[in-house]
Amino acid sequence: MVSESGTLEDLRQQLQGDSLKRQLSAVHELVALGADGLDTLKTTLLNRKDAPPTLLDGRMVQVLYATQQEDLQDFLAETWPDGRVPMPSAAEIDYSPIQDCLIAQDFQEADRLTLVKMCELAGPTAVKRKWVYFTEVEMFPNLDLQTLDRLWQIYSEGKFGFSVQRRLWLGLGQNWDKLWPRIAWKDDNIWTRYPGGFIWDLSAPDGHLPLSNQLRGVRMMASLLSHPAWDENNR
Repeated sequence: MVSESGTLEDLRQQLQGDSLKRQLSAVHELVALGADGLDTLKTTLLNRKDAPPTLLDGRMVQVLYATQQEDLQDFLAETWPDGRVPMPSAAEIDYSPIQDCLIAQDFQEADRLTLVKMCELAGPTAVKRKWVYFTEVEMFPNLDLQTLDRLWQIYSEGKFGFSVQRRLWLGLGQNWDKLWPRIAWKDDNIWTRYPGGFIWDLSAPDGHLPLSNQLRGVRMMASLLSHPAWDENNR
């Protein structure tokens, strides 16, 4: 039988490894160990404080927040008052409400706010109409789309985000009829109904979120997934 201290040390080593799958598994096993496991996650986060955030950091922040323990929530707020993921914006838009929702794993509200912020990017007319034209997407700053994408990726174990949707779209030969069912936006040629038909947690297929535009117009999505933000030279 492995001692608890041995288990803790094994899981610490697993967190330091190169396999994301094993790292994420270690996170959940540490949570199950209680106070010692949570302290290990807290220490690991602190040791990585000055490094660029990864999918592992996002998951550790989420599970510590989900404990609803006041001391851990205070630790997160004091260590990263603006959130673990930097949110630069060329348009001076505040994306912190999205990060807050993603940390709390409220993916439905994070999705709603993503559309709100995209309307802000598009300008006052889009804010008033509450959706975005494809021609407005073309004018979005690279930096802002990259920030939104990074937030979604970091807090979804890499499952969600515009760049994930783009990768799938390209992999399917840019075939929209194949993409929609692949990301569960359509089933048997019927559009998924909002909001009840969508999956608002990590059991969703890759690329399921964010929805970006509830009209799901092909031209809008084409502009989004073809945006120069995703070109290697602009990242």
